[in-house]
Amino acid sequence: MSPHPPRTREPILNLPAVVTLSLLALIGIHAARLLLSDESDFLMVIGWAVIPARWSVAMGGVPVEEVMKGLRDGVPEDAAASLTALAQYVLDDGEGRPWTAITYAFLHGSWAHVLINGVWLAAFGTPIVRRCGALRFLLLSGAAAAGGAVLYAMMNPLQVLPMIGASGAVSGLMAAASWFMFAPASWHWEGRLTQPHERPRESLWHMVRNRQVLIFLGIWFAANYVFAFVQPLGLTDASIAWEAHLGGFLAGLVLFPLIDPLPARQRRFPA
Repeated sequence: MSPHPPRTREPILNLPAVVTLSLLALIGIHAARLLLSDESDFLMVIGWAVIPARWSVAMGGVPVEEVMKGLRDGVPEDAAASLTALAQYVLDDGEGRPWTAITYAFLHGSWAHVLINGVWLAAFGTPIVRRCGALRFLLLSGAAAAGGAVLYAMMNPLQVLPMIGASGAVSGLMAAASWFMFAPASWHWEGRLTQPHERPRESLWHMVRNRQVLIFLGIWFAANYVFAFVQPLGLTDASIAWEAHLGGFLAGLVLFPLIDPLPARQRRFPA
């Protein structure tokens, strides 16, 4: 026998299967859209995207005339005609299409858009899957996507332009991971330090006193502000739906303790 045991080759990207399949779905759908005609791609976007005015008319009792008046009053004349035509097309059937609160997350505006979301999905989805499993990961992602869609629609009730992208779901995963990623390490029963996904969930008391958590949240909010309102160096080719980011983040922050299979870290009061 050789005195040196054979080396096992580690995979370059050690991602859980459900995260890999999610990434392939996002990339595959965007690639498939490039093969569609402009008309077919337009119909797909209109059918899958979140369009707040469609929800407002179908489920909120807002008259179509109010949407049209908002378009005439709130945009320049050169853009009003095209937006009015889009609104008439979108609102003509009177359907609310509530399922678009999920399907919009599968569409992206560019390769940069899908790849950036894919990187963050891999980074924050992986510890969630390793901690909670595939099913809870999917449920949390869907809930965060829906939370982002709902807040965006609430803050832009007369908007007729489609809103797409997985950023709301990714923001929810970021918020969920912040509950445990910055928790202090401890010794595992196997004689090693615990991985971040193995650590007890922080309580709100510990989170507001954890400098790493506060820095992480501060950077997240600052980045959203910069890309939404400043858009530096032309890095974005469309408006950033910061409302969807915030809605997804809040959904992930609130819902994660309800699905977390591990107990929270016990709060200890000073003597």
